[in-house]
Amino acid sequence: MNLADERGHVIDVADRLFYERGVQAVGMAELRREVGLPLKKLYALFPSKQAILFAVLDRRHTTWTTGLQARIEEAAEPRQKLLAVYDYLAGWFAEESFRGCAFINTFGELGSQSPDVAQRTRAHKESFQRVMDELVAAAGGAPGLGPQLALLAEGAQTTAAICGSAEPAHQARRAAEILIDAQVRAGSA
Repeated sequence: MNLADERGHVIDVADRLFYERGVQAVGMAELRREVGLPLKKLYALFPSKQAILFAVLDRRHTTWTTGLQARIEEAAEPRQKLLAVYDYLAGWFAEESFRGCAFINTFGELGSQSPDVAQRTRAHKESFQRVMDELVAAAGGAPGLGPQLALLAEGAQTTAAICGSAEPAHQARRAAEILIDAQVRAGSA
C-alpha cells in the first residue's frame, strides 16, 4: 500500500468510527488496531488525532459538495434545482449508516473546546449557504429566501438523525415548495 492509500485507509476507518460512536469515544489505540498499522506508522501519516479528524471532515465536505452538486445538476429548471437539495437529503437520510451531519455531531462534541472544529463547521455550513443563495438567485428569488431554505435543510438533518427516518427531508421539501411559490407570487405581483 502506498502512502496515499495508507492515508486514505486511515481516513476511511476513522470516518466510520467517529461517525458511528463519536470522536471522543474513539482512542488512538483503537483506531490503530482497526487500521492495522503500528502506532508509529499511524503518527507518521497523521501527527495527531486532530489531524485525522480534520482529514475526515475535509473528505466529508468534498463528498457532500460533490453529491449535492450532482443531484442539483440533474434538475433542469431553477425551481427544481432548489428542490433537488431536499431530494438529495432524502436519499442520504435513507442510508442505513446515516447518523446526522458529521460536522454538527463533531461541533456538538468539540466545538466549544476546539476553535478549529468550530471554524471548519462554520466553513462547511457557509459553503452550503452559498449554494442555496446561488440557486435562489438563479431562480429569481430574493436573497432572504436562501437562508430560509438552508435552515429547512439543516433542521431536516438534525430531525432525521434523531427520528431515524427520511421523512424530515420530505417535510422540508414541502415547506420549501411553499416558500418558493410564495416568493415567486410575491415577486410577480
